[in-house]
Amino acid sequence: MLEDLKPHIQDLRKRLIISILVLLGAFGVCLGFWEQIFHYIKLPLVDVLGSEVRGKFIASGMIEGVFIAMKSALFAALIIAMPVIFWQIWIFVAPGLYKHEKKIVIPFVFFGTFMFALGVAFSYFGVLPFIIKNVLLFGNDQFEAYITAENYFAFFIRLIIGFGIAFELPVLCFFLGKVGLITDESLKGFFKYAVVIIFIIAAIIAPPDVISQVLLAIPLVMLYGISIVILKFVNPASKLADFSDDESDEAPPTTYTTPTTQDSKDFNKE
Repeated sequence: MLEDLKPHIQDLRKRLIISILVLLGAFGVCLGFWEQIFHYIKLPLVDVLGSEVRGKFIASGMIEGVFIAMKSALFAALIIAMPVIFWQIWIFVAPGLYKHEKKIVIPFVFFGTFMFALGVAFSYFGVLPFIIKNVLLFGNDQFEAYITAENYFAFFIRLIIGFGIAFELPVLCFFLGKVGLITDESLKGFFKYAVVIIFIIAAIIAPPDVISQVLLAIPLVMLYGISIVILKFVNPASKLADFSDDESDEAPPTTYTTPTTQDSKDFNKE
């Protein structure tokens, strides 16, 4: 058995080595441009601090700048290396897929990447500046805001990645419906639980104030509703119900009669 798995393990090792080397190479290049990368990361905050909010953007420790430089470079390197990493995963998985499964995977990767980028853009240009402005303006007439680079970077990554993953929901539901695992009715039945889960996620990602959490939860609930609409066209529950009704009409239940005692006696006499 181990001999059969040996070629797959060697291929997996090769794919991991290529992915890690590409990531390290991209990290080395991005580290030389970390200031330009971090400029765009801090831009939503700096725009607010410079115009509408009294405050300063500071580093709270001696080596915090080093960590920020490395994290900024790693963040950019992951984005650059992601197509290569996905391609290596595809090369490893493709030999074990059927032809019709391969046809589904390629659109899934394309639309998944597109929706992730759309979620990142929506977060960066829409949600992030709005949350920063409203959170920092609260009580700003009483005190001046001092934002550390480490805290802001952690909040930035959490929000950007969170929205990127959340925007994958319609794509994921489309393909799960395509293979028949979920229907529009199953999502409708799970809706009240989904709302609770969405608000928990929003509470984790957003700052600890109700307004920001609600503003984060509303787009996620809308994405869940879009997923239900998509499944209504892809794999509606009514179609499955009609299929079950047709099967019941074509194959009526067979009735069995239990032999009586008199029938048994007649059989024994014969």
